[in-house]
Amino acid sequence: MKSLHSQLASYAKKCDEVLLSKNLKKLVEEANEKVPQITPKKLNKIKKEIIVIDVREPEEFGSGYINAKTVLTIPRGKLEFMAIEKIAKEFGQDAKIVTYCLKGARGSLAALHLKKLGFENVFNLKGGILGWIEAGYTIKNYLGEFKAV
Repeated sequence: MKSLHSQLASYAKKCDEVLLSKNLKKLVEEANEKVPQITPKKLNKIKKEIIVIDVREPEEFGSGYINAKTVLTIPRGKLEFMAIEKIAKEFGQDAKIVTYCLKGARGSLAALHLKKLGFENVFNLKGGILGWIEAGYTIKNYLGEFKAV
């Protein structure tokens, strides 16, 4: 059986093919320019003080997520529709938020859209959950907490 890290790396390679689209690249570059990127090290220091939003699909979230005090899983495709109920009503539009996905692109797009919806303190995790794992931090799933070796 493949390790969790190799499965995520394999999936990341498939995601690279999607990013070949010229227009999609422009959108991601715009999001990266307009949304502050936070490093895994910085996120690890403040993860008890912020809302971490995993914008991956449910099956991706099930493979492992970043354990923080407040973790929300809102797939990228539903974010705009769920932002009021799951984020604004519960935490307010000035809450500190960090979005993340597998490698960073969906997280940046999600963060940009949250900013456009009026959320003020939004950041994206640079490198996504793969960057987090590569920095040596743990992820959690229903089996427990794990670190890449």
